[in-house]
Amino acid sequence: MDSLRGKTLQWTFADGPVAGMQFEHTFHDDGSVTWRILEGQGKGHSAREERYAAMPVSEDVSVVSYRGRSGHTLTVALNFSTGRMFAFASNNSDWHHQTGTFEVVR
Repeated sequence: MDSLRGKTLQWTFADGPVAGMQFEHTFHDDGSVTWRILEGQGKGHSAREERYAAMPVSEDVSVVSYRGRSGHTLTVALNFSTGRMFAFASNNSDWHHQTGTFEVVR
């Protein structure tokens, strides 16, 4: 089992194409993830993606990745001791690196 199952995280990107947007991700026990836009362009949009993968890098850092039905893939390194995150988002034509902050809300 990964350390994110059953948890809900909220994160905000500081840069990149979704700078300033706040997202909520709920990692379900069945291995799926539901994301929702809380603030910014597209506020209220949500989807449940079939599966995600999460792996620990160290005691304080985990990496999570999922591919949405839209074809976008998001991979995020989460530092639980600092609340900082580092992400890579891509689809068949674009690739972006982003940074931001996050918190565990449930």
